[in-house]
Amino acid sequence: MHKPIRPGAPGARRLLAGLIAGPLALASALPAWPQTAKSTAEGIAEYRKLLEDGNPADLFEAKGEQLWKTPRGPKNASLEACDLGKGPGVVKGAFVELPRWFADAGKVMDLEARLIWCMAQLQGLDAAAIDKTPFDRGEMANVTALATYVGNASRGMRFNLPQSHAQERVMYEIGKRVFFYRAGTHDFACATCHGEEGKRIRLQELPNLTRNPGDGVGFAAWPAYRVSAGQMWSMQFRLNDCYRQQRFPYPLFASDATIALGVYMGVNAKGAESIVPAIKR
Repeated sequence: MHKPIRPGAPGARRLLAGLIAGPLALASALPAWPQTAKSTAEGIAEYRKLLEDGNPADLFEAKGEQLWKTPRGPKNASLEACDLGKGPGVVKGAFVELPRWFADAGKVMDLEARLIWCMAQLQGLDAAAIDKTPFDRGEMANVTALATYVGNASRGMRFNLPQSHAQERVMYEIGKRVFFYRAGTHDFACATCHGEEGKRIRLQELPNLTRNPGDGVGFAAWPAYRVSAGQMWSMQFRLNDCYRQQRFPYPLFASDATIALGVYMGVNAKGAESIVPAIKR
């Protein structure tokens, strides 16, 4: 049976010295700890990078390509004659120049609005019925897949929305006003979250969309696959959810207000590189 060591005795002092020296010796043998920790943004960026190789958006893109090329609808026609602004059937480079003015429709359209217009004109599908369909169902899910396919064809290209037509400039100004319009139960606007630098929600940094936020950020990242929701989200879907978070009524699909917002954000993103289809948390 060991006798207890009396405090202050030589044995107690040696034991205390050993307890102190041991960890210090171990610490000196370990590699130096990094002086600067990763920022939250860097951690999230690494997380997304790890997921990119298996991005489920690839499946939606493949579905979209099949839908683009397959005859469907009452007219049994494909969408290969659809003009997205670069000429009938041309998808490469179209995404980074939308929304834009379309003379045949007599209005400014974003990608999803134009796709539905082509589905109605070329395939005979009911545009009004598609507009009322939930985002992840039926023909609306097909529109999201088609948008993913078209968007991917411009991956790596730079945004350069046209502003030569008077209505394109009008929509930019309307979009700017909508962006800064405050209302609802929380007195929110798009600008509340995306109108200045250095803001975030929880761990998510919020880009400033009043200017070019940078490559693959904001407008240059949608359509994107939402890991947390297990869904593919188009820009219209993204804007719809933004209105929900602001406690606004849901906007009509492809309404003038949401298209105008797309014009405003897209013009501001001039020169940004598209990474569509992206992957989000």
